[in-house]
Parts: sequence; C-alpha cells; structure tokens
Amino acid sequence: MRAVQQTEFGGPEVLHVVDLPIPEPGPDEVLVEVTTIGMNFADTHTRENSYVQKASLPLIPGAEVAGIRQDTGERVVAMTGGAGGYAQYAAVRKDRCYPIPDGVDDGTALALLLQGLTAWLLYDQGHVREGESVVVISGAGGVGSLAVQLGRPLGAGRVIATASSEDKRRLCLELGADAATDTDAEGLTERILEANGGEPVDVVFEMSGGAVFDRCLDALAPFGRMIAYGIASKDQNEVRTGKLLRRSLTVTGFWFGHCHDKPGLVARALDDLYAHAAAGRLRVVVGETYALSDARRAQEDLVGRRTQGKLLLDPRR
Repeated sequence: MRAVQQTEFGGPEVLHVVDLPIPEPGPDEVLVEVTTIGMNFADTHTRENSYVQKASLPLIPGAEVAGIRQDTGERVVAMTGGAGGYAQYAAVRKDRCYPIPDGVDDGTALALLLQGLTAWLLYDQGHVREGESVVVISGAGGVGSLAVQLGRPLGAGRVIATASSEDKRRLCLELGADAATDTDAEGLTERILEANGGEPVDVVFEMSGGAVFDRCLDALAPFGRMIAYGIASKDQNEVRTGKLLRRSLTVTGFWFGHCHDKPGLVARALDDLYAHAAAGRLRVVVGETYALSDARRAQEDLVGRRTQGKLLLDPRR
C-alpha cells in the first residue's frame, strides 16, 4: 500500500510517500480500507514530536480516516490513536470505529469526528450556560468553524470569532458569529470587549497560546472560563494564581485523547453532531482535498494559515 512515512522528526520535508505492507489488525482491531484521510493541526506537532502524545519512529502520521471496514463492509470513520492514518489501509481499534450515516459524505463525517467532537466538548468542558458570551479563537478553522455554529444550538448568547484575514472573518459571520475580529494579539483584548458591547466575556476557546492566550485572559469577566485546547504558536504560558483570584477565573486544559476514558461520551456527542447536521443547524466547511503525494504541501499550507475548514487527503492520488 502507499503511505506517507517519516523516519525522523522535523519540518514537512521529512514526509515521504513509500510502499509498505498492509497492516495486520490486532485482536481488538479491524482493518479499514481508507477512502479519505482527515488532517488536523496536531499532525504538524506530531511530525516534530512536540505534541501532547509523544510519537515514535518510523511514523505514519494521521489520526483519523474514513473508509470501508473490511470485516463488515460498513462505511466508517475511525480514530487511529494518533498514527497510521496517512495510508491506503489502517488498522484501528474496534471501539474507535463509528458507522457513517446514509447521506453523509466522507469529508463531513471526518469534520464531525475529531474536530466536530472537540468543538462540542469545548462547550461541555466550558460549562457554557444559557446566554453566555463565547469567544472562538481561529473561528474559520476546522474546530473553530464548528464551534461558531454550535453556539446557538448549545445555548450560547453572543458568539465572537477571531480570524486572520477579511475572507475568513466574513466566513465566521456567515457561519453565525455575531462579530469577527483579527486574531493579532496586539489590541486583541480591546477588540474582544468592543465586539461584546464593551463588556468582558464569559468563555474563550483558545488554541494559539502565547500573547493571544494572555490577551484573552484579560478579556474574561468575573467567573469567566478559558479552555486551552492547543498551542499553535508553540509559545506556552504561565498563569499566576493572583490573577485568577482577583476575578475568580478558571483556565482549563482540554486534550481529546482523554475522552476515550469516558465510556459512551464520544458516541453520544457524535450522534448529537449528526443530528444537528441533519437538521441544517451545522454547516460543515470542507476545505481542499490534497493528493496523498501532496501531504507535505498540505501541512505547509496548514501551518501557513492558508486554509479554511476541514482539510483532506485522497489516498488514491
């Protein structure tokens, strides 16, 4: 089978298309013939071995696939556990393999898997209450575009998005954000307050880190919550307890991998996402589909913020 493999950690140049044997599934695994591969920003951190979950070499990147389950013939989406997805076949755990409903295409199913589930769980983790204001950092991205849309169905009041270009901010507004502003850290606190009618906000979903994290923390109201679910800038932050105490703030970390320790959580959330999509309350933004042989360029575009929505790889090309 064709696969993307790396034998060292580093930049996009370490990704190479190679021919490898089809994997043999273990006792608790099934073999999936992959029809579409989902890409995530975390793939770029895994490539460098700077992600929360450490990788080992040689490595086939990729955390999620859509395809045909070989033992049943079902169309499924599946989580690989963080490696093995950039290939024409993947061996995945049975309990991380989910049927795709009729009428749902691969791109939609993949967007609703890791990224859609992350967006849904951010509201759950943030304990967003009816009418509360929510800020979505990078609102035109894979997770962000879904988090913007889930605001209303999950009870949020005013939804404010950030995005790095005018086109992306326009997309955020089309998806239902009440306001959209530039992601640049300079002046971000003031722009968030202005977008919320001059008032501090209740909840922030933050995935950038560094100065953006600090400026978002400054924009929170008393009893406000910030959920950090990524460090795209690779610039980690330190939070002083005095700052938290002065406004009764909560800063929470979220990593999707821990959801597997909660039986039934993923399936319940995924069913809810499919229901929202079927009812027209959720528009999945599927971005470009790259050839498997263009995985290097796809990751370069992802890091360079030249993409929107869910990025896919076609294992047949």
